[in-house]
Amino acid sequence: MKKISVLLIFLLFLAAVPCNAGALSNYKARVEQNRIYKSTQKQLEQIIKNQNTVANEHNIEKLGEFYSPNYVNSDGFNRDIYLRLIKETWETYPDITYYMDVLNVDFSDNYASILVKETAVSAPVEQFKELQTVAELFSESVSIYHLEKQGSKWFICSEEIIQETSSLKFGEARYMDMELNAPKQIGSNKDYTVTLKVNTPAGAEVAASIGKESIVYPQTQPQENFRPIYGNILERVFRSNSDNINEYAVASVGIAHARGVDEKNLEIYMTGLAFIMTRINVVPVNKFIRSDDNGQNK
Repeated sequence: MKKISVLLIFLLFLAAVPCNAGALSNYKARVEQNRIYKSTQKQLEQIIKNQNTVANEHNIEKLGEFYSPNYVNSDGFNRDIYLRLIKETWETYPDITYYMDVLNVDFSDNYASILVKETAVSAPVEQFKELQTVAELFSESVSIYHLEKQGSKWFICSEEIIQETSSLKFGEARYMDMELNAPKQIGSNKDYTVTLKVNTPAGAEVAASIGKESIVYPQTQPQENFRPIYGNILERVFRSNSDNINEYAVASVGIAHARGVDEKNLEIYMTGLAFIMTRINVVPVNKFIRSDDNGQNK
């Protein structure tokens, strides 16, 4: 019924408007332009979906075909380093699976930007003390893929990660609520606070550490200094780097219980372990901005 009403109102429009070849020609041009726009939008969206499909096949050669040779992302990684990191991820987590939602597509001529929400999950089997245990990896990010049309084909030429959080949990930690809060973006050489919130289970003792690391390659290992969590919250203050490099805030959480060996001795045993990290994009210093005495930019 709705489709019929749309057709009738269009026929009424044609009957009411005087026949004008120029107006009709312009209308047809707009219809064709709209058709091309929707076709390109669908094509771009499909490229990103195909890229995700190939990533789930863990085929690094096919995945590389989606990226421009002069690709560079917002962390400064070029195509070779970026693909190497992906391959290392697959080797570490052979069962990792990616999910993607395309949120927005924007383009003009030979350039396009696609906003996506990406999720990665894995359940690796890890050696935890004397036992083998199934861990839980969960990663979620919001990114913008920037594409460039080269000839008749679109290639990913850059990627900007707006926000990103990942966690790897073992044992009892898999069933605990944990949250690591840090600014999504901070200026270079600025102080910021990182807060870890943990819903401590009854009868358990929780110790944790909070650190930070620059997003570089090869990746560095943050120093850990575990301390007890009182009141379910642990905080630390950091200063962002002055090298204009993006950072990760990183938290490690250990859960322990005690049981009596005899009347005088207690045995402490680990029941869970978790690692959480969240991205902090560092805004580089622009050394070419000057102000006069009135604070007006020149």
